[in-house]
Amino acid sequence: MAISEKDILKALSVIIDPDFNRDIVSLGFVKNIQMNGGQVAFDIELTTPACPVKSEFQKKAEEIVGKLAGVKGVSVNMTSKPRQENIALQNPQSTLKKVRSIIAISSCKGGVGKSTVAAAMAKELSQRGFSVGLLDADIYGPSVPTLFNQHSPKIFANENQQIIPITVGTLKIMSFGFLIGDAPAVMRGPIVTRYIQQLLHQVDWGELDYLFLDMPPGTGDIQLTITQNIQISGAIIVTTRQSLSLVDVSRGILMFEAVRVPMLGIIENMAFYICDNCKKKHYIFGGDENEPLKERFGLETLARLPIDKEFLTTFDKPFHNEQVSQAVDNAVRALGKTSISSKLTPKFQFDRAKITLEWPDGRKYAVSNRTLRLSCRCAVCVNELTGEQNLKEDGVRQDIEAKEITVLGNYALGIKWNDGHASGIYPYDTIEKLAGK
Repeated sequence: MAISEKDILKALSVIIDPDFNRDIVSLGFVKNIQMNGGQVAFDIELTTPACPVKSEFQKKAEEIVGKLAGVKGVSVNMTSKPRQENIALQNPQSTLKKVRSIIAISSCKGGVGKSTVAAAMAKELSQRGFSVGLLDADIYGPSVPTLFNQHSPKIFANENQQIIPITVGTLKIMSFGFLIGDAPAVMRGPIVTRYIQQLLHQVDWGELDYLFLDMPPGTGDIQLTITQNIQISGAIIVTTRQSLSLVDVSRGILMFEAVRVPMLGIIENMAFYICDNCKKKHYIFGGDENEPLKERFGLETLARLPIDKEFLTTFDKPFHNEQVSQAVDNAVRALGKTSISSKLTPKFQFDRAKITLEWPDGRKYAVSNRTLRLSCRCAVCVNELTGEQNLKEDGVRQDIEAKEITVLGNYALGIKWNDGHASGIYPYDTIEKLAGK
């Protein structure tokens, strides 16, 4: 009996995607099935080119279909979803039309190693054989020239007057620092906006799988200009455990969510160092091995990078670091999830006494305003080094209530309280636990 398409789909339905906890058939990944005299060929279309489970899926699919009666040979073509349309929102001539995904690397606070992390991730992914670019969008303090040891490169334009990026190995890079050299960037708003527009839309990247966008620190006009002019596929926030940095993490999350940029997660940089003598991990900014930032912000920690002399290098030569590789894998998987999964968010109500959440599956729970306000884990309310709560019961007014609530993706609520506090982020898991007490 000849094999049918239904037989093939049924066999492949045992392959489960670990990120969605669903099989690849129901997710719509299996496409273009062809059968000819016992020879079977089909595509598995993943959410993103660098999906870490691509090879595993291909091997499993070949084995499973190859065991079916009547199958003499199997050819599995691994593909990925086509690039997003309308990625350059306000410029139909933008060179970003050929870019599949844009990943913003932000810190909202200077001095946490954001540019180094962006460079390391872009370098790692380009070394895996993908077409990758890195755009340094920091006009006032560009770091890419130093990170790649490219201080005075010659910059050329093509016949369309588009800037040709510098190529380091297989990685394409561009920075405003290439255009001004060592001179300080003394400019005001309108001129800065014009240069940002040029860097965003007039660099000849060609076809790219991924473009890493090294965002300038902060949450001001430049950041808003960038997010309003292009369609960013996802954002990652780099931080340390220092209180000042963590305060700005909240601001960064709220900014990206306000402009509808999906959050991919957090990278905790300079999280620890390993003693040369005792080989013990020392967490100098607070926290420990079992205290992820997810409890505070609701977002996954993509990686915790150590203080390591390996990062005191330039990226003009091959680079590999285990934690950076982990960050890239987790970021790519998070990016893939945003492209297919619908955000499961609750409806909410709030009054002078409580906040109530109701989910599409029927779950409903409420937590008192006072209980939720006292649970805040922001850098103002918690001592970073000791983990002790700075906020005490007598520090919260009796008539505390929410004045404004913002849904943050599918992971948390942002709440502005009537006592003026607005930096706290309340993960849904935390709210549910508090409601059960």
